[in-house]
Amino acid sequence: MTEPRDVNAGETPGPAEWLTLPDVAERLDLGISKVHQMIRDRALLAVRRDGIMRVPAELVANSTVLKHLPGVLTLLHDAGYNDQEALEWLYAEDDTLPGSPASALAGPRATEVKRRAQAAGF
Repeated sequence: MTEPRDVNAGETPGPAEWLTLPDVAERLDLGISKVHQMIRDRALLAVRRDGIMRVPAELVANSTVLKHLPGVLTLLHDAGYNDQEALEWLYAEDDTLPGSPASALAGPRATEVKRRAQAAGF
């Protein structure tokens, strides 16, 4: 796995809150090695920010990863997106959703987000 580049705050739209990997492990009640495995398996998205790997907090809700996130990340990866590009895609504002795909994943529009991620490959 290639080392992700550092994400600068003004560079891309993104989440309002970030979690470090130990914070994610605590929230999910998992060991840190399992969190690393989830990132490698594309079940969870992490990017380097201020030199530290971080996960958007809203992708880890109610002590679990959002249900459709792994599928969306796999579709984006299959479409050629790297982690940074996937983050940008997830947090790009889309008036037709409304909001961003990341915020829509937590609600009834999650299937539409998956459909759009699949279409990103074409």
